[in-house]
Amino acid sequence: MTTLSEPQRKQHAESDTRLRVVLMLEIQDGAQQRFLDVYEQLRHQVASVRGHVSDQLCQSINDPRQWLITSEWEDQDTFLEWVDSSAHREMVKPMHGCVSDNFRSLRYAVLRETSAAGSTGTRAPIEVPPGLPRSEPAGHVGPPKAEPGPDGVVRHALTFTVKPGSEREVARILSGYASPRAEVDEHTRLHRTSLFMRGNRVVRAVEVVGSLGDALRHVAMQPEVRAVEEAINPYLEEARQLGDPQAARAFFARAALPAKQQAIASSPASARLHRHAVLYPVRTGQGQAVAELLGGYDDLATADPTGPVAASTVFQREDVVVRLVDLRVPAEADPAAALGVAGDQEAAALGKLLDLGAQGDLRSAAGLAAVLAAHAMSPITDRSSKDN
Repeated sequence: MTTLSEPQRKQHAESDTRLRVVLMLEIQDGAQQRFLDVYEQLRHQVASVRGHVSDQLCQSINDPRQWLITSEWEDQDTFLEWVDSSAHREMVKPMHGCVSDNFRSLRYAVLRETSAAGSTGTRAPIEVPPGLPRSEPAGHVGPPKAEPGPDGVVRHALTFTVKPGSEREVARILSGYASPRAEVDEHTRLHRTSLFMRGNRVVRAVEVVGSLGDALRHVAMQPEVRAVEEAINPYLEEARQLGDPQAARAFFARAALPAKQQAIASSPASARLHRHAVLYPVRTGQGQAVAELLGGYDDLATADPTGPVAASTVFQREDVVVRLVDLRVPAEADPAAALGVAGDQEAAALGKLLDLGAQGDLRSAAGLAAVLAAHAMSPITDRSSKDN
């Protein structure tokens, strides 16, 4: 076991937790284009992995067969959890036919970093808009890896917690801002923004037609939005520094709540829909299972043009699961539809994944109403492009 000297211990204590991974590759003759095609597909998949920050692909200027892939991760544990998983092994299989066996994988803890304020000549830092994942070299803000739903609308959400006791003031601040201009450019516009709270948790769902990255950059630059973000900073449980690009990137990466399941009715929506959100009390480690179960319900529910569910999006990150649903009836009129429960069998399956307490019986009308009352999120704002 290696013993650190006092200067080394001090340096280690001052370092952050990020991990730099360096993969040195030799591409087989004639496989360069195939390698590039595979990498183009893989980089988008890797960018959606929890803990991923950025990556770069480099080619040697002396030997075109030699390539270098570097990636940055929030910490060692999240990287090791992914790289040792069966999902990782399946993901990289297409790469095997392009790369020779002569490769090296090196891992380094990030101890120091020099920004544009130093003498490295790097580009000036760019503030990362809320919720915008990074998958490009430093200095470049790339679009989030989010797929449009069946209706062509891209959906994404952010979530964070505020200090207990500040909920009323935070709700007041968040409900009072002026909406930014909906039109971003000829290809992109803000479609709708809905903001909910349950207890001290805030969830902001954003819907965009076009490029989500361009829309978030547009929103982040608006003075009214920046003023609101600064106003709620003192109330956040986890402090953030929006003026520090690296700190902002880390905060909003943790706040990202991706859309995991989307379902839209094929028939035209009625003029009167009721938007509703539920924050599910997920048992530890069951977030993905809950999201999949709710998604299966919504696929069936939206297939019925006369049913109560017109559209639904399930957002999930780890054990935070939020279902945003547009109902043709008020939520209180159909708690089962509001919660995503089809019948006794589905109620039992969902109940095993949730911590509902003694009153949480999803198989009775009274139990459904009680669970809905306990876990429905309170609407704070709901603004569509027609409101701007």
